[in-house]
Amino acid sequence: MSVDISDIRSLVASQDDWRQRQTINLIASENVQSAAVRDIQNSDFMARYAEGHPNQGDQINRYYQGTQYIDRLETMAREELLALARCRQADVRPISGNAANTAIALGYLRAGDPVIVNSTPAGGHISHNTIGVFGRRIQTRGASLNLESDKAIPLHYLPLSEDHYHVDVPKSLDLIERAAPRLVVLGKSLFLFPEPVRELAALCREKGIPILYDGAHVLGLILGGQFQDPWREGAAWVTASTHKTFPGPQRGVILADLNEADEKRYWPAANRGVFPGSSSNHHLHSLPGLLVAIREMKQHAQAYAAQIVANAQALGRALDDAGIAVEARDFGYTRSHQLAVNVAAHGGGVAVAQRLEANDIIVNYNLLPTDTEPRNPSGLRIGVQEMTRYGMREADMQDLAGLIADAIRNKAVKDAVHALRQRFDTVQYV
Repeated sequence: MSVDISDIRSLVASQDDWRQRQTINLIASENVQSAAVRDIQNSDFMARYAEGHPNQGDQINRYYQGTQYIDRLETMAREELLALARCRQADVRPISGNAANTAIALGYLRAGDPVIVNSTPAGGHISHNTIGVFGRRIQTRGASLNLESDKAIPLHYLPLSEDHYHVDVPKSLDLIERAAPRLVVLGKSLFLFPEPVRELAALCREKGIPILYDGAHVLGLILGGQFQDPWREGAAWVTASTHKTFPGPQRGVILADLNEADEKRYWPAANRGVFPGSSSNHHLHSLPGLLVAIREMKQHAQAYAAQIVANAQALGRALDDAGIAVEARDFGYTRSHQLAVNVAAHGGGVAVAQRLEANDIIVNYNLLPTDTEPRNPSGLRIGVQEMTRYGMREADMQDLAGLIADAIRNKAVKDAVHALRQRFDTVQYV
C-alpha cells in the first residue's frame, strides 16, 4: 500500500510560498539559501554516518566504512573555510552554533570553573548563561543556579557602559583580575557592536585565560571584513552558526588562528568537545551545502556584508525618523545586521511582533538590556541580512520602515508588504 503524504507536501509548499514569496523576513538569526545550497542537500549523504575525522591515506580516523566521498567533501570544506577566514584551525563538524559552544564547554570547562559572559538581557546567548551549557557545565553538584544564592555557580556577567550596548572595559578588566576566570566569553545574540576583544586580550593572555568569541550572528560580516577580526584581536576560539549572516545550511563551525604552542594548549578541547562531546555523526547531507556557501562567500562576502551593514543603518535612521524608538542612536544604531527597537510605548515586544506577523513582516520580540521580564520584553530584534540577499538596498529600507512603523501603530499594511516583497524575489550574491 502506498503512503499518503499529500498533506505533508501541502504544508511544505505553503511554507515555501509564504516565507519566500509573501513575507518580509527580518529574523536576525535566519537567512535564505541559494538554489545550489538547497538542491545539493537532497542526497544519499542524508542516510550515512561518519564519526571522527576524515581518513587520510593509510591513516584510519573514521569509525565507519564507506566514507571516501564525505571524507573528501569534509576536507575541502575545512581547507576552503580556513583560506576564507585566514585561520590555521577549523572544525566543520558541529551541527549548529549552539553545538559548537557546547563543544568548547564540554572540552575545556569543569565544575567550579569561574566564567565571565554577557548576561541574557545584555544580549548574551542562552547557551552562555545559567540555563545553558556553560552554566550547567560549571555548576557544582548541589549548587543552585540562582545567582543570588550563597551557593551560586561561578558565573560572572560583563559590566556594561551607561548606554547598555557596549562592554565597560575598565570594569571588565577589574572583574577579570578579581574573578580569575577559567574562560571569558564574548559575542552576543543581540549583537549591535563589536566586542572589546583586543582590549581584554592582553590581560587574559598574561593570566592564561582564553577568550571564546561567539560569532554565530556575525560570521558573514567578519568574513566580509565589515565587523571585527576576533582571531587577530586575541580570541582563542570563534564559534559560529552558518545560516545567519553567513548564508549556508543550518550547521556550526569552530575556527581558530592559534600558534603552535596555543594550538597544543587549546585546540584539543575543541576537538574532543565536538566528538565525542557534542555530536557523533554530523548530519552529512548539509555539509556539501556548507561547501557551496563557502565558495559563494569567497566571491561575494565583502560586497554582501557591506550592503547588510549599510541597510541596517539605513533602516535604523528611517525608523527613527518615523518616530519609532530605535536603540543606540548615539552610536549610529548598529554596526551589524541587527537593530534593537523599543516598542514599550506600543504594547511591548510580544504584541508588536504578533501585529507585524499579521501583516507578513516577520521579526522576533527580544529582551533589551534594561528589561527584567523575559516573557514580556519591551524590544524587537530586527535583522536585514535575508532581505539584503534578495536585493534590497538603502532606498528600499525607507519604504520598509514606513510599513513597519504603520504596522507597529496597528495599521493594516499587508497588501503593501506583498507589493514590496514582489519586487525582490531573486536571491543575489550566489
